[in-house]
Amino acid sequence: MLTIGDSFPTFELAASVKCSDDLDEAFQTITNDSFEGRWKVYFFWPKDFTFVCPTEIQGFGDIAAEVAEAGGQLLGASLDSEFVHNAWRKHEPRLTDSPFPWLADIGGKLTDALGILREDAGVAMRATFIVDPKNTIQWVSVYGAEVGRDPKEVLRALKATIDFVDNGSLMPCAWIPGQAPLTPGK
Repeated sequence: MLTIGDSFPTFELAASVKCSDDLDEAFQTITNDSFEGRWKVYFFWPKDFTFVCPTEIQGFGDIAAEVAEAGGQLLGASLDSEFVHNAWRKHEPRLTDSPFPWLADIGGKLTDALGILREDAGVAMRATFIVDPKNTIQWVSVYGAEVGRDPKEVLRALKATIDFVDNGSLMPCAWIPGQAPLTPGK
């Protein structure tokens, strides 16, 4: 699995960007160069039309504006097609207005390049990557398929990681935005 300090793989994928019957408005092509100059938070879920995944997608949608305010872009992904993503947005009211692109990693090239393909199940692991504007992975977490992530923890990690990369700040355990960083030797 790729980890901190590795380059995030190059990709070009179709994405569901809006719940719509108009396919020109529903889909967009996204690459690793999209959202240039921004931090990116990629989170992968195992499969559309499941039980834990919509709770996470909704939770990430709830923090999308704060991710943007911090200088980031949220991107979700699974091995499902953009058409399946769009159908799920239509079917599941909690997901209809999801405010971030859902990447369609059909065939799993990106998932495989990241090392997060669960070959036994043919799905992506429940993985999250925080990637800096230079395309370097700065933070990674992976959960089991049965356990949902806490998007607010990902947001906290994003803010702390940005502060560390930009200012060299060291963050204590359970650091919260606005709290002073650690000062070594004091």
